[in-house]
Amino acid sequence: MKSLLFACAASLTTFGALAQQTQQDTTSVNKLDEVLVKSIRVDADSPITYSNLSKEEINERNLGQDLPILLNYLPSVVTTSDAGAGVGYTGFRVRGTGNQGINVTINGIPYNDTESLGSFFVNLQDFSSSIQSVQLQRGVGTSTNGAGAFGASLNILTDAAEDKAYAQVSASGGSFNTRRANVKFGTGLISDHFSFSGRLSTIKSDGYVDRASSDLKSYFLQGEYRNENTLLKAIVFGGHEITYQSWNGIDKQTLETNRTYNPIGFQYDDAGNLEGFYENQVDNYKQDHVQLLWNQKYGGGWSTNLALNYTMGRGFFEEYVDSWYYANVNFSNDATFDFIGWEPYEVDGELQTDTDLIRRRWLDNRYYVANLTTNYSDKNIDFDAGIFGSVYTGDHYGEITWARYFSQTEEAGYLYYFGTADKNEFTTFVKATWRIDDTWSVFGDLQGRFITYETDGLADDTTPFKIDKDYSFFNPKAGVTFTVDESSKVYASYARANREPNRTDFENGNPVPETLNDFELGYRFTKDRARIYANVYYMDYRDQLVLTGAIDDVGAAIRQNSGSSYRLGVEVEAGFQLGSQVAISPNMALSTNKNRDFFFQRDGVLQNLGNTNISFSPNIVAGNRIDFFPIQNLRFSLLSKYVGEQYLGNIDAESSKLEAYFINDLNFQYDLEGIGFAKSITLTALVNNIFSEEYVSNGYFFTYDDDFTNPGTVTTIEGAGYYPQAKINFLVGATVRF
Repeated sequence: MKSLLFACAASLTTFGALAQQTQQDTTSVNKLDEVLVKSIRVDADSPITYSNLSKEEINERNLGQDLPILLNYLPSVVTTSDAGAGVGYTGFRVRGTGNQGINVTINGIPYNDTESLGSFFVNLQDFSSSIQSVQLQRGVGTSTNGAGAFGASLNILTDAAEDKAYAQVSASGGSFNTRRANVKFGTGLISDHFSFSGRLSTIKSDGYVDRASSDLKSYFLQGEYRNENTLLKAIVFGGHEITYQSWNGIDKQTLETNRTYNPIGFQYDDAGNLEGFYENQVDNYKQDHVQLLWNQKYGGGWSTNLALNYTMGRGFFEEYVDSWYYANVNFSNDATFDFIGWEPYEVDGELQTDTDLIRRRWLDNRYYVANLTTNYSDKNIDFDAGIFGSVYTGDHYGEITWARYFSQTEEAGYLYYFGTADKNEFTTFVKATWRIDDTWSVFGDLQGRFITYETDGLADDTTPFKIDKDYSFFNPKAGVTFTVDESSKVYASYARANREPNRTDFENGNPVPETLNDFELGYRFTKDRARIYANVYYMDYRDQLVLTGAIDDVGAAIRQNSGSSYRLGVEVEAGFQLGSQVAISPNMALSTNKNRDFFFQRDGVLQNLGNTNISFSPNIVAGNRIDFFPIQNLRFSLLSKYVGEQYLGNIDAESSKLEAYFINDLNFQYDLEGIGFAKSITLTALVNNIFSEEYVSNGYFFTYDDDFTNPGTVTTIEGAGYYPQAKINFLVGATVRF
């Protein structure tokens, strides 16, 4: 009987933390560690749509794949991997909104890159092993620091220190020569107040796609002081990633005949014959973070939180530029002396105007943050206010490390472009929840964001790139929650968000800021062995920067303002305990996502296409998880995900349609306790895509006008590229805790 009760309790935590999103949201949020993110998180009484993941839930499938892959089975989430196996460059979309629209914070500090607005999880190598909990808010959510959330916000809280000393060793490996090793340690409490802990990790993988390898190294170290009312934390984390580039995808014909082909890094001879691929066509980047966190509780329900952050990033894309290819296939001037800034000269009697070369496009940046919040809580009021300031500086420059024909006056190390960027932000907010009585509570949130962005010098296409912009945004939010009974709550909310364009938007046009009005209506039911969360949302956009489907030469998504657009959908997630050994947790999102009166120039004529589907926005996203506990400490999980068809562009072209897919993963975990030489051993196995579905989770779409084939006429040519994901593959691992 005891083992059955254990199985029942354990399974309840696996389908979205049935008890966790009620008890933990209202109780443990008051712990000192939780206060670090309290000002940007919400609980079960809030009129905000959200999902939580606990440390235990993350660890169940944490075998080296990136954090976005571990979020795959949350509602409205679609994940993708450039290398096809979940290691390296990975990303996710929520409600059709991609990387630039998802605000990511770590302990309340913005993680999104300040210029691109995107989050690069390849620079958070094995970070899932140092996470205490995660909250994913869908829609605008509550006030958060950094770039505005336009589809979701992901709030990450890092590891809390443990009271007792421990050491832990983990190792895993599997398909595509993927292997991970890490060690963790903690001193426990020293003199009842101090503790130190850390992690060192290495992950390597060949990738599913040819040469899409990853070599990742990372660390996480923290020291803290705590007493009853004070928490001081110093956290240092970072890493080094070297990934072979695989961001170009493949065309439809190659997808059908050689789906693992990687076209990047090609080298041709003078006759146009493919000789091979450059072995060091890599992204090589280091990023380090320093966070100082101070939380102080005072009498009378007051507390404050001060956070300071310093982030240093530096690295490059290394590329082989083949002069024959660029002259005869790509028709670009990247290999010409004129592009580089050199004068032509004679070589063996011939005027040399271009050259094969190896270049590195560098980014060297710094990010400084100061964040102060204060909180007051009693049985009726929960009040938060805060100020946030950040300073970003970044140098962008291109270096030629080798050339077949160097300039007569230059040598290796020549810089062919150099540009600077400075972006500053100041944010202030005040918000409160007022519990009027046991039935009603109301929520209000006012945020102001003030941004300056300046660039100077040259862009990577060697043209002048100068921006001088100031933005002021006011983002109000309001909501109400009605408690029907002990098991049921109904909520409604409105939130407004404004967001500035990113660097790539300016490189490709003259963008304007975008605005979102988000309306949410939801219902939460939690009782005994069941929970049902359901919500309807309407997201109304003005000048939404939608993905055109196209990408630039480093895989960055190209966006454009779409005028008026909207997303309307319903989301349902549930959890049911079936008997004593089985739990099931399905979720489904149904939506329609439209550009209103979308204009597009086709065949030389500007046309109103009417209402078109927004790119990368499937109308159906569904997931399910079945947990089976045959005996104590043993769990089997079947995880299923369905993603409906979606368009890679905004013109509803059949050539831009990405087919629907349905994948299933099998997860196994067994805990051995009472081992003589160790406290415990956890064995984990994960079989991804068990039915070996040949699917594509991401791609790109482009158009161009052809006026050469038939002189006097203009014909719009369409094309698409695809990022295939791995067929059946596996990972196995063991964690030994001392």
